[in-house]
Amino acid sequence: MSGQKIRVLLVDDHEVVRVGLRSLVARERGMEVVGEAAAAAEAVAGASRLRPDVVVMDVRLPDQSGVEACREIRSADPAVKVIMLTSYADEEAVFNSILAGASGYLLKQIRGQELVRAIEAVAAGQSLLDPTVTQKVLEKVKRLASGAPPDEIAQLSTQERKVLALVADGKTNKEIAATLGLSDKTVKNYLSHVFEKLNLSRRAEAAAFFARRRSPSP
Repeated sequence: MSGQKIRVLLVDDHEVVRVGLRSLVARERGMEVVGEAAAAAEAVAGASRLRPDVVVMDVRLPDQSGVEACREIRSADPAVKVIMLTSYADEEAVFNSILAGASGYLLKQIRGQELVRAIEAVAAGQSLLDPTVTQKVLEKVKRLASGAPPDEIAQLSTQERKVLALVADGKTNKEIAATLGLSDKTVKNYLSHVFEKLNLSRRAEAAAFFARRRSPSP
C-alpha cells in the first residue's frame, strides 16, 4: 500500500461483532476503519461512497446474501477486495463467494492477528481461504465433476464457452462483459443459455463443470 493506511469497511448485522472488529483494526497503525454497515444494501452503498481497500463482510445479512453484496461491490469497482467472514464452513457459500470475486473466506473463530494478516494479504493482491474450508471446496468440485457426459460441452457455442471460462476464473458479469466487448445483459443471457444447456442451476456448478473439462497441462 506504499505507506498509506489500508481502508477497511466492516459489514455485519451484529453490533457487538462490528465493535470487536473495529477495535481489532483500530489497533493497527497501518489500517483504519472508514465505515460500518449492518446490511447488504448499506454495504454496497458504503463501498461506493467510501471506496475502501478491503471489505470484511459477513456471509449472512438480513436483507440479502453477503455473497450477492460482494458481487455488486466487485462489479462496481474490481479494485475493492472482499473478505467473507462466517461462523461456520459452508461449502456452497465458499464456492459462490469465490465466483462473486471474494479474495478470502474466513471463519470467525480465527485469531485476531490472523484476520489482520488476512486483510494485509488481500490488500496486497493475494487470495486466501481458511484451510478448514479449502478441502470442502475441493471435495465439492470432485462431486460436481462426476457424471457429466464428455459431449455436453459440445452443445455450447464458442461465445458461450468463452463466457463460461471467465465464470470459472471468478470474473463478475461486468468483468466478463468488458473482456469480451459485450453488454452486461448479453452476458446474463449467455449464462442463462449455458445453465439451460448443461442442466445447471447454480453459477458455482457451471464453474465446476467447466473446470473439470479443462485439459491438464502436459
